[in-house]
Amino acid sequence: MNSPEQPLPTFDEVLLCTPQTSEEQVGLFLRRCLIPCPGGDKIYTMLYADELSYDVSCRAEELFQRLQCYNSSYRLIILCNCERENSYLPSAFSHCKVHMIPQRPRAEMQQYLQRHFRVAQPSSSAAAVFKEHMCVGIVSSKRAGMGK
Repeated sequence: MNSPEQPLPTFDEVLLCTPQTSEEQVGLFLRRCLIPCPGGDKIYTMLYADELSYDVSCRAEELFQRLQCYNSSYRLIILCNCERENSYLPSAFSHCKVHMIPQRPRAEMQQYLQRHFRVAQPSSSAAAVFKEHMCVGIVSSKRAGMGK
């Protein structure tokens, strides 16, 4: 986000973890991150790694230990809920832990995201539904189960 022209992460750079995330999904993600390839300037991010099951977390750490020798300049970010930092994967990487506070004002971050999520030529797409022709939107409610 240092430059407004800098693109958002691509689908292969982000793994959104859930308790159902498989060992295979994590393995493929770590291989993309740790095995060098042309155009390797990507930043890989595991979101909610604390949600992974114990078995998947153990296998992920083992695979990471085996593969990191192939690439000394990998860029991997593991984001976790601070209330679950004692789960397996956050504990295994606790020696690398950095507490982050956003360095940019909220308005600046919103402008950056709006720039990248706006549909260039509004047509008959789903973007017409969202405010200012955005291709994504957040729908929330204070009342659960209201058919969002």
